[in-house]
Amino acid sequence: MSRINVVEHESANLEQKELLDAIQSQLGMVPNFLKVFANSPVALKAFLGLHGVAGDGELDGQTKERIALALAQHNACEYCLSAHTAIGAKSGLSQAEIVANRQGGSQDAKAAIAVKFAKALAEHSGEVTSGELLEIRNAGYSDAEIVEIITHVGMNILTNILGKASRVEIDFPKVELRHAS
Repeated sequence: MSRINVVEHESANLEQKELLDAIQSQLGMVPNFLKVFANSPVALKAFLGLHGVAGDGELDGQTKERIALALAQHNACEYCLSAHTAIGAKSGLSQAEIVANRQGGSQDAKAAIAVKFAKALAEHSGEVTSGELLEIRNAGYSDAEIVEIITHVGMNILTNILGKASRVEIDFPKVELRHAS
């Protein structure tokens, strides 16, 4: 049971209903963590805005999911791990790739550098080394993509914290945090 209210459509105020309806029309469902965000329409709008901006850009969708999986595992957020395992599989990531992502890597050499960089950002609160920046540039990532990776790290840390603090009920096929094997 969630420790923070899950805003259901029936009990939502007008602003919350409009936001939940927009999410429903776009995704075909409203994930529980967004119902928790809906307690504060301004926070939900901020997240949706950030998510929308982060959804565009130069970084490919699979790499975004790889980063989300690595951070969900690293930050021990079972909700996010479950959600991004489902979303990652839907985006075409294999089970073996998902396991590699949870372990902080990738079967794809270039993506492995992005996941490693994202994990380093999270582990060191952004204090990455010049060598880590050089490594990601040498792997072929532009400054725009590096900024997008940083944005995705921040966004995923936000959702990991919300998922853990609220202990929101997982509404995706549940994936346990134990070490991926």
